[in-house]
Amino acid sequence: MLKKISAVIYRFIRWLVALCYRRPEQQGTEHIPPEASILVGNHTQMNGPIVAELYLPGEPYIWCAGQMMHWNECPAYAYQDFWSQKPGWTHWFYKLLAYVITPLAVNIFNNARTIPVYHDTRLVSTFRQTMNRLDEGRSIVIFPEKDEPYNHILCQFQDKFVDTARMYYRRSHRALDFVPMYLAPKLHLVVYGKPVRFDPEAPIAEERARICRYLQEEITRMAEALPEHTVIPYRNIPKKNYPKNRQEEVHTV
Repeated sequence: MLKKISAVIYRFIRWLVALCYRRPEQQGTEHIPPEASILVGNHTQMNGPIVAELYLPGEPYIWCAGQMMHWNECPAYAYQDFWSQKPGWTHWFYKLLAYVITPLAVNIFNNARTIPVYHDTRLVSTFRQTMNRLDEGRSIVIFPEKDEPYNHILCQFQDKFVDTARMYYRRSHRALDFVPMYLAPKLHLVVYGKPVRFDPEAPIAEERARICRYLQEEITRMAEALPEHTVIPYRNIPKKNYPKNRQEEVHTV
């Protein structure tokens, strides 16, 4: 009974968000393979998960922080990930807010098309669910940024997500494609780039580095090719510090 009530509440929340959140234009969809693949994009704070859940083609499944699915883990994770970089004098407020949003977050993350990602022994569940969805022909969306600068568009990628391709190849003998995806919420736009294919013959450490490097460079290239706009960064920094997609050139005499 509780699960049914939770699902009804989620459907209402989803409808409300879809009503308020404008559908983005999508360019480069021809680059998305017809078979299951991995879509890798910039997180853009809450924008990435919202767009992935509501508007991406094929209704893919989304990797999400597993802590957001559990009542006892959500408050601490939400505060640390969303608001810990806010001014010190506001921390008390955001710690309280983390508890306030927990019921809503737990409902959403448990009812949306999510795959919980863990960094402990539960990681095996993450990969098992991912393999099952890929077997069903469903693509996976991953926002792999971590709190470490890369450039004015992206933060550095956590690279272990590439291991999904190795596991899937062992399971199906099919090499997965990773599709770069740039989200530009200020332009109401999602752009897809040419995919890069996993090489099962190469050492996994080399593949992690190669694939992440390609994805980061391609996402950056796609972002810089668009009209000038404000980039929504991974870090929840003051809006006045949000970067532009094109860095100003420094001219020397």
